[in-house]
Amino acid sequence: MKEYLKSLYLYIMGGMIGAANGMFGSGGGIIAVPMLEHDKTDVKKAHATSIAITLPLSIISGIIYFSKGSIDIIFALKFIPFGILGVVVGSKLLVNLSSVILKRMFGVVMIIFGLRLLVR
Repeated sequence: MKEYLKSLYLYIMGGMIGAANGMFGSGGGIIAVPMLEHDKTDVKKAHATSIAITLPLSIISGIIYFSKGSIDIIFALKFIPFGILGVVVGSKLLVNLSSVILKRMFGVVMIIFGLRLLVR
């Protein structure tokens, strides 16, 4: 019974991560990271695993949005070069930051963007 509930929990969370990713564009990480941490996954591993979870979901979302004509490719391409640079820097920081600082940074970012969404 316990294993059944664990599987059910993972299926529900997977569905929620996918829905958030589809609606918010890679927003599944805001659900995946806390879910993984709740499941006793190391903080750094939770953040990295969240990327592995959301990558295929983002690809599928991107294909769907592209097929519906919802993506401005020319505008999006302007972000990619520095986005790649940011990924390299962020990935190196993840490895070198303490788990406590990483967790606090993630919390602060979530609060800032949450407040920004509420105010606008």
